[in-house]
Amino acid sequence: MMTKNFTYQGIGLILLLALLALFPGCEKKAPTPPPPNVEVVAVEQKNVPIYREWVGTLEGNVNATISAQVSGYLLRQNYTEGQPVKQGDLLFEIDDRTYQAALDQALAKLGKSELDVQRYTPLAKTQAISQQELDDAIQANLANQAAVEAARLNVQFCKILSPVDGVAGLANAQVGNLLGPNSGPLTTVVQIDPIRAYVSVDQKLLTQIQERMLTEGKELRGGTTGDYQGPALELILASGSVYPQPGRVRFANNQVDVKTGTIQVVGEFPNPQGLLLPGMFVRVRALLNTETNALLVPQKAVADMQGRNLVAVVGVDNKVSIRPVSVGEQVGQQCVIQGPVKAGDRVVAEGIQKVRQDAVVNPVPFGEKTTAPAAQTGEKKP
Repeated sequence: MMTKNFTYQGIGLILLLALLALFPGCEKKAPTPPPPNVEVVAVEQKNVPIYREWVGTLEGNVNATISAQVSGYLLRQNYTEGQPVKQGDLLFEIDDRTYQAALDQALAKLGKSELDVQRYTPLAKTQAISQQELDDAIQANLANQAAVEAARLNVQFCKILSPVDGVAGLANAQVGNLLGPNSGPLTTVVQIDPIRAYVSVDQKLLTQIQERMLTEGKELRGGTTGDYQGPALELILASGSVYPQPGRVRFANNQVDVKTGTIQVVGEFPNPQGLLLPGMFVRVRALLNTETNALLVPQKAVADMQGRNLVAVVGVDNKVSIRPVSVGEQVGQQCVIQGPVKAGDRVVAEGIQKVRQDAVVNPVPFGEKTTAPAAQTGEKKP
C-alpha cells in the first residue's frame, strides 16, 4: 500500500515540474539595476596664463631717519604727523642762539684776519715784514674761514629739514626736550611713491625665469639701463582685490639665502594715492608664461589612485574608459591635464567613484540635478 502511494506522489511531482517547464513566464526574475547616474563635462581647450604667487611685505623706496645733529632745546615741530612733506620742508627747530653767537664770533675773527692779510701783503713785498709773518696771517685767515663755515652749519642744523619727498611719521620728541646727536631718531620720512614689495623666490624657479629671459634675448641685470627686465607684477591686497596699478621687478638680490634656498626679489609699484603703506603684507603675483591649447577639466574629475592620476571618459555608447593623465597648473576650480584625451571628450566630474572600466553609465550634464531612472524589473506576465 505504501509503495502505491509513493508511486502516485512521484508521478505528481514529475507532472508539476513539467508544467513549470512549459510555462517559464510564470517565474519572477531578480530586478536588473539601472546604470548609475554620473555628471559629465566636456574637456575644454584654451590658452592658460601661468601665474606664480608669493607673500610679500611693502617697504618705502626711501626710509629716511631724522635725527638732531646739534644739541639744544626743541622750540617747534613744524609738520603734521602722517602727512606728506616735500624735500626741504622744515620739520623741527632747535634753539640756535648759542650757535648764532658762535657764528658771530667766528665772523669777527675772520674779519680781523682778512684785514691782517690785506695789510701784511704789501709790507711783505717791500720786506717791511718777513714772509713768515704774512704766511702766518694767511693761515690764520684760512682757519677762521673754516670756523665760520662750521659755525654756520651748526646754525643751519638747528633747522631740521626733510631730505626727501615722502610721508612724515610720528614725532619722538616734544617741544622743550633737550636734543642732541645721541638723542635717537626724531621721526622718519618714508618715500611711498613708488613703493617696494619684497618677496622670496625659490632659486630653482628664478633660474627657470632667467633662462627663459636669456632665450628671449633679455638682459638679467638690466645692462647699462639698470632696469631688471623681469615679468610684470600684480599686487593682491588683504581684501582680496587686485591693486589697479601694475608693478615691475626692480632687482633681485645678489645672493641666495642658504637657510631657505630662496632669493629676495624686489618689485616696485606706483602709489600716487598713498593706498599702499610700508609694513603691509600682500600677495605678489607674476605672469610667467602662457600655455597654449591647454586641456582643462574640473579638479574633482581627476582621481588619485595609488599615486596615479586617472580620468573616466564616457564614450558615445555611454561606456566608461579609465585613462591615466598628468596634472599641471590649477586654474580656479579647474586643472590642466595631459594624456590620452582630447578637447570635447566627456569626463566624469561627479560620481567617479561609481564607475569602472567598460561600465555603462547614464551621463547627465555637470551640475544638473536628475532623478535616477526607474528600475527595469524584467518581469513578464504569464
